[in-house]
Amino acid sequence: LTSCASPPSSAGRIPTMAAASKAPSLGPKDIYLILYNAVCCLGWAYVLALGIPSLFNSVASSTSSGASLLDALKTAGNELYFATPSTAGWSDESSPSLAWILALVQGAAIMEIVHAAAGLVRSPVFVTAMQVGSRIVALQMVSASPKAQTQWGAALMILSWALVEVPRYLFYVTAIISGDATKGTPYPIFWLRYSLFAVLYPTGISGELSVFINSSKCDTFLSLLGENSKSLMYWYAMAFPIIYAPGAIPMILNMAGNRKKAFKKRFARPPPPPRGLVWPVTETKANGEELRASTATAKEILAAAVGAVNPELGEKVRNEKKWRFGYVKHLINMVEAQCKSPEDALKVANAGLNKAYTMFQFISKDGKTTTSFASAMSAQNDTKFCTGFVKGELAPPKDKKLEIDYQGRKISGNELKEQVKKWVDYGTIEPSAGEAIIKCADNPGWIDLSDKYFVLLGAGSAMGPFEVLMSLGANVVAIDLDRAGIWKRLIERAKNSSGSITFPMTKEQKDCANDDEMYECSGCNLFTETPIIRDWLVDLYPGKPFTVGSYAYLNGALHVQVSLAMDAICRDLCERRKGTSLAYLCTPTDLHLIPKEAHDAAKATYKEFSKKPFCMLMKLLAGKKMLRKNVRDPVSGVGGDFYYVNGISVAQGPNYAMAKRMQHWRAIIARSKGSIVSSNIAPSTSTASVVQNRTFAWAYEGMPYFKPYEIFAPETSKSVMIAILFHDINNPTCVANPKTVLANPNELFASGSFHGGLWRCAYEVDSIGEASVLIYFSRVATPYVLAVGGLGIAFGAKYFGAV
Repeated sequence: LTSCASPPSSAGRIPTMAAASKAPSLGPKDIYLILYNAVCCLGWAYVLALGIPSLFNSVASSTSSGASLLDALKTAGNELYFATPSTAGWSDESSPSLAWILALVQGAAIMEIVHAAAGLVRSPVFVTAMQVGSRIVALQMVSASPKAQTQWGAALMILSWALVEVPRYLFYVTAIISGDATKGTPYPIFWLRYSLFAVLYPTGISGELSVFINSSKCDTFLSLLGENSKSLMYWYAMAFPIIYAPGAIPMILNMAGNRKKAFKKRFARPPPPPRGLVWPVTETKANGEELRASTATAKEILAAAVGAVNPELGEKVRNEKKWRFGYVKHLINMVEAQCKSPEDALKVANAGLNKAYTMFQFISKDGKTTTSFASAMSAQNDTKFCTGFVKGELAPPKDKKLEIDYQGRKISGNELKEQVKKWVDYGTIEPSAGEAIIKCADNPGWIDLSDKYFVLLGAGSAMGPFEVLMSLGANVVAIDLDRAGIWKRLIERAKNSSGSITFPMTKEQKDCANDDEMYECSGCNLFTETPIIRDWLVDLYPGKPFTVGSYAYLNGALHVQVSLAMDAICRDLCERRKGTSLAYLCTPTDLHLIPKEAHDAAKATYKEFSKKPFCMLMKLLAGKKMLRKNVRDPVSGVGGDFYYVNGISVAQGPNYAMAKRMQHWRAIIARSKGSIVSSNIAPSTSTASVVQNRTFAWAYEGMPYFKPYEIFAPETSKSVMIAILFHDINNPTCVANPKTVLANPNELFASGSFHGGLWRCAYEVDSIGEASVLIYFSRVATPYVLAVGGLGIAFGAKYFGAV
């Protein structure tokens, strides 16, 4: 669907950062694109210059002859397609007609498909082809159908197109010249580019629909291929209204979302200068501006990791041209390479992390000193944190038992065990996860946390266990941003518990005049103060074993940074504090080794679902894009055959995958050195940050169709994952304990998985999103369809005299 929508971009690879002080140097590609966009802008301006005066002249002529304004507008609209310099009142009548220029300038848009295919612009080829193609079809119908030419809709379509395209092409010209599409374009052009759609998309859609419908009623158009092909031409014309109907509103809503994002970026504050842990410089412009792109660095880290055991695979990573959508196969190669032997698994992990430490940079707070992150973590620090402490005011609970929040209720005891059995039997969780939860329920002593110390890196995280730990009276060492609002919430929650909270401060707690000042002085920054946080934790509570959980999360490239910062702290605490254990929440949307039983279950589920009519239809329509088989051949290595699942969602991006992979690497390294590591897969969870994206929310509603999926509320996910954590740090025979022998270090992630059904589903998670959304909307629409059908039957019965 395109209506008056224009192709995503004809402006090349435009930076979205603030414009540099000097204009960017323009290469041949930029000059070509400037000329192309300028010529197209002039072409559409010519359409307006002919069309608008012709429209006004026709209205004036009709009204002066006694016609009403409505009739005059209708007549003018019927004649617009035939506008000429003469009808526009020009003295030079030799200039081209509107129809001729319209065909030329819209035909030139075919080059936008070529630009996208050649990589000159960042536009998806398929979407661009659909948008340009539908316009050309509409234009072809106008040119071939007298009935479509002489009706108001043709004028509405033509003027809507032109009014959209003039500012669009002008926007692209100024964007290329300035080097910044967000802030470098003049504001009036920027505003028009992102605002006109609100009026012109609906008018353009209406105009195009009128062209399609009138063409379907025009004998001249229907006879283009001969009298015997009238039926074919009719359905050719009517196919487009059928396609437009369901796509119009989502397209307009999408553009509204794009407008919101563009204006947010336009008026966003300039980013602060880089400080602390940062991505390395990948390019320096002629004006001295430093660029820190994540792609080159991420590729080099992964290449170093897999190249440690297979140099050829490492080179393939470096040579990958389409990293954003091509990274998954390289991660698969890496996991398969790790399966060859335990030694190879650890070589990959060590090489990857070592490369990250040497590549990432650390900039001092004053911006004067830049070192590698490895050097920054090994340097001596004079700055020290003070220690804040707050003890809860409630008495410890007398009856400590495991309770899980599920569907608005707290379940425990036999009810909890029965629910766990249902999850295991259905395939929503692995049997090892079920056993861990039940053992935790059977050992209430594991829930006595009065002598346990939990370091939470990202204490306020939505998926972190802070709330649960406080309710159980644990001793929490909280690390989070130095923002008063965060610490007011955390400390007040700690006061209303039987536990305690310890936290870093910039001044002595006793010197704070009141709680508000204490909140202001609390917290730290994992990016800029990583070494100081590490030093403070190393010296805190000597002799007390710490369980260190990495729960901080940020979007995009920042996620890799915060993961590396947490990794440095985890690494040094494991080395400097005896008895330190680590805790991670693994995402189900990743590559994991799985038990053979999960592989076989997915195979059986695929056999069942591949016969369902809905799945057969989706496969027929979408081919390999949708409903890909969730079963892969095992990889042979030292210790036997290893099965794995590809749960990666490409849409989450390579930075997300890299951040989670760093945690995997640290987990197996720390376990190999004697630390207990609880690293279990959490289920897909309807957190606020996820479901605020409507597409994800719709997909989550439809995913349970694909057995054995279940989407969990945050309260349930946190409850079950903390139960598995308690099991891992207390059960000496579990997989988390390094004394338990594994055939391969990555088998750590095959145990205790509460994956929510992803491992045993028939199809890969990245291939069921669209189908899940469709299922959701079909369920929403069902009552309305039944209601309309019922009304139809009732009216029909009455019409035919049955009632």
